[in-house]
Amino acid sequence: MRQEHDFIGIKTIPPDAYWGVHSARAVENFPITGHSVAHMPELIRALAFVKKAAAQANLQLGAIDSTQAGAISRACDDLIAGRLHEQFVVDVIQGGAGTSTNMNVNEVIANRALEHLGLPKGRYDVIHPNDHVNASQSTNDAYPTAVKLATYAGIQKLLTALAALRGAFDAKAREFASILKIGRTQLQDAVPMTLGQEFAAFAAMIADDEKRLRESAYLMTEVNMGGTAIGTGINAPVGYADAVVRALAQISGVPVVKAGDLIAATGDTGAFADISGILKRIAVKLSKISNDLRLLSSGPQAGVADIRLPARQAGSSIMPGKVNPVIPEVMNQVCFEVIGNDAAITMAVEAGQLQLNAFEPLMAWALHKSLNHLCNACTTLQHNCVEGIAANTDLLDTRIAESVTLVTALNPLIGYEKAARIAKTAIASGKRIAVVAEELGIMSEGDMEKLLVADKLTRAGALTAA
Repeated sequence: MRQEHDFIGIKTIPPDAYWGVHSARAVENFPITGHSVAHMPELIRALAFVKKAAAQANLQLGAIDSTQAGAISRACDDLIAGRLHEQFVVDVIQGGAGTSTNMNVNEVIANRALEHLGLPKGRYDVIHPNDHVNASQSTNDAYPTAVKLATYAGIQKLLTALAALRGAFDAKAREFASILKIGRTQLQDAVPMTLGQEFAAFAAMIADDEKRLRESAYLMTEVNMGGTAIGTGINAPVGYADAVVRALAQISGVPVVKAGDLIAATGDTGAFADISGILKRIAVKLSKISNDLRLLSSGPQAGVADIRLPARQAGSSIMPGKVNPVIPEVMNQVCFEVIGNDAAITMAVEAGQLQLNAFEPLMAWALHKSLNHLCNACTTLQHNCVEGIAANTDLLDTRIAESVTLVTALNPLIGYEKAARIAKTAIASGKRIAVVAEELGIMSEGDMEKLLVADKLTRAGALTAA
């Protein structure tokens, strides 16, 4: 065992631990979720980007020496490569505006850097978590900057998953382009459309969300690095803010820029509310699509049954042969979670006080869950559902042949009142609308059938042109 101290006192630390006294106290203080920061690999990599950029800027400005900067950079590269993530032991939800997470990474990097120099853990006289790894920084600029980098990475992953899901709907739209069906409004029969048009609409909804998310990603590129505690830059060398942001852009590959007002950027977390709002919008629309898939596949005998979803698993422990729409259902639940996360983020952003928002750990965790769970749900909806959807063509053909909704197209020719009489009489008698129209003396059966060709009713002006 080794002993470490802070101004509160001494703690005994396991000899193989890369974390130290500050992390140990955080573990004791915040037994909240059972999920440690190790569950947020994007955040760990982002923190390593921040610390490596800081080391380069500090070396350039003489705040640390080349030996320290080199060892710190090597330790950061280990974290970026995915090593030592299990050493991030503090809970994702914590008091202190992320200080415990920042100190966890400072301690891990310091001790890993000492290893690279051939020295034992805890030789903080050579590389110190605060004096060297955290030089020219505060939790209040390092942590939110890392959260933005991690969120930016998560946005890129979600964009990829959304694009793949959209592609699956597009492929089905092409496959179903010639399959006619009855559209519905308010769960009642409306007018004809193709199943391809319905699936193309799903793809268009997702494409719109991709655009909004792509446009909003820039919100994560304006950072307050160099502002240190409250944005004034105290304890940082002259020129540090510009130097560290340049280094961070180069190291991370994210086009980060320094915020115009570092004090405002330190206290204002509104960008997280904006991103969360976009994710909520995506969730609402994906949930609507999932609802539609469940409705369209309901049955198989007593429901809508326009389509068949691929059978993924047995649906009941008591009803043999029952298959449930489990994949849209899991998407629904992820969407509900994202909507709840947005409410939590909104409250956390609102609760910021004066020059700092203490509740950024909750924002980071909620955004992490929303981004990753949406990404995973999109992927399973694509592979385990959409790609295997089949049209129930026999049933759709029968419904088209028997539908009275085709009479809607007659409105411009015979007027709404006569068209309504035909529809009402056809429903009551069970006769085809062409027969009813002739019996009512409104139009001959032959003329009616020439007009009511279902595939012409799915395109604007097609009936008039005919």
